[in-house]
Amino acid sequence: MTQRADEVFRAGLELDLDERAVVAHRLLESLDAEDHITHTEVDADWREEIGSRLDEILEGKVELVSFEQTRAKARALLNELHK
Repeated sequence: MTQRADEVFRAGLELDLDERAVVAHRLLESLDAEDHITHTEVDADWREEIGSRLDEILEGKVELVSFEQTRAKARALLNELHK
């Protein structure tokens, strides 16, 4: 990290939680701008994904499971990874 970046980071830590959140959000948004990705494009992509998933549910192509089942499966997978 450059000295300038370190100074900005340290100054940011002196802000209260809400101010840090605003600064972090704005910095992250600036990265999106550099990638030329707009919120409109992201929203459109998510709408398309949600529509596709809903179609799969309505057409019976996927089986819905409870949160409890999903959590148990996720925990089992994580346990296997940590062995």
